[in-house]
Amino acid sequence: MSAKLARIWEKLLGFWNQYSRTQKWVLASTAGLLILAIVFFTYLFTRTEYELAFQNLDSSDSQAIMEYLDSSGIPYKLGDGGTSISVPSASAAKVRVAVGSQGLVQNGSIGFAELSKSSSTIGTTDQEFRVKYRNALNGEVQQLLLGMQGIQRAKVLVNLPEESVFLSDADKERASASIQLTFKPGFRPKQEEIDSYFNLVKTAVPNLSVEDITITSQSGELVPSAAIGGSGGGVSGTLLDQQFDIQRKFENGIKTKTEQFLAQMVGMDNVVVSVVSSLNFDQKTQQEQLVKPLDNNDNKGAVVSQQDTAESYTGTDSSAGGVAGTGQTDVANYPSSSGTSGSSSEKTSSTVTYENSHITTNTTFAPYQVNDLAISVAVDAAAMTPEKQTAIQQKLVNDVRTLLANSGKELPDEEIAKRVSVISQSFAAGTTASGGVSPSTYWLAGLGVLALALVGGGGYYLYRRRKKAQEAALVEEEPPRVELPTIDIDSVSNENQVRKQLEGLAKRKPEEFVNLLRTWLVDE
Repeated sequence: MSAKLARIWEKLLGFWNQYSRTQKWVLASTAGLLILAIVFFTYLFTRTEYELAFQNLDSSDSQAIMEYLDSSGIPYKLGDGGTSISVPSASAAKVRVAVGSQGLVQNGSIGFAELSKSSSTIGTTDQEFRVKYRNALNGEVQQLLLGMQGIQRAKVLVNLPEESVFLSDADKERASASIQLTFKPGFRPKQEEIDSYFNLVKTAVPNLSVEDITITSQSGELVPSAAIGGSGGGVSGTLLDQQFDIQRKFENGIKTKTEQFLAQMVGMDNVVVSVVSSLNFDQKTQQEQLVKPLDNNDNKGAVVSQQDTAESYTGTDSSAGGVAGTGQTDVANYPSSSGTSGSSSEKTSSTVTYENSHITTNTTFAPYQVNDLAISVAVDAAAMTPEKQTAIQQKLVNDVRTLLANSGKELPDEEIAKRVSVISQSFAAGTTASGGVSPSTYWLAGLGVLALALVGGGGYYLYRRRKKAQEAALVEEEPPRVELPTIDIDSVSNENQVRKQLEGLAKRKPEEFVNLLRTWLVDE
């Protein structure tokens, strides 16, 4: 056996040593690349692609799913501390349907289906039934809440009063419920949704009022509105939700218009717009009253009333008089009275009342005013030029100046320019979606194709070199063609001369003489 191995080794060494140093290097590198290509493609086409099937699981739900997967022989991977389970992509949909149909994911709750299970063969005691009923009720309320939009996790604890025939309605204890909700990231419940949580729990639990329900979340306690019996003192009121909606629509409108404008310059995929605003929602109503005369009535206003009066008086006057003369009491040369006299008078008046026009203007301002605004734009460096950056900067400055025109602020150009930013940056490739092919896979596939090309090129090169070597070896193995000496036998007259020439040839060139004899024998 050792001799056979030694012969094989000698043959391998002989095969290896027949190549030059360059040929050996090419052969070794080609073999190495071929091995790497085989390993890579074997791994690429035989590995199992896993897809995230379940997440945010409780420990009980994770255990139930793991038992099902183990019994079905389906491989899986745990993640996030056991709260998520990934299964092969080929069987992910089948596993989801199977787990959902069996009700394995209960988020820690059991529901009323648990009451159908008996703890013993002889029945269930009253105490055990009450415990099961309370747990089932907690589980049902929890499942109802988890069916609401935006709720990620829910923990429910319902306290039911003990029933007794000796207690009046006033002495009976009231039911209560304590609920802890965890909302999905970015979800903010509106007041209508908060009221629906309270109504759902109220109708699910008998003899439960809204005042006895406590619902908390990661952001604080939720308060119902006065419409369903709550205090309505929560900050998440309808008015606040409307203000958030107005601000979001205002910012999204500016963002959409800016993106549409810049898409014509740099392309939709090469621009990212961010808008931040500060709005004032103070309601303001202004009333203005103007009193104005008429222009076509000499600025006197309209005649409301006019009164004209005229009075005339006539009469006579008589008085007793004495005889003209000069008495002791008489005045010299004073005329005496004639005895009678008459008088008359006239009086006229006019009263005109004017009424000016009254103008009352009630002005209600818009539901919001823009206090401040900032716009930031990021453009891919590959599509950005200094001219485009200047044009975009000027356009955004004009937009901000227009939107802040009614804010009551007199902002110079320098302050407006601070509220606008244009960033030129190379955009990185986005992350691949779950279950998709990552960019590294494409790189590896490209390297595999390159390795195959190198292997094919190296193999072809070795084939050509080996063929040339074989052709050279065949040429070397062929005997050189010997030019035989010519003997002009026809010109020789006797045999003695022929013999002498053959003897001379045999002495001078014995090898040629032997070849000549062989040729003659072959011809004969």
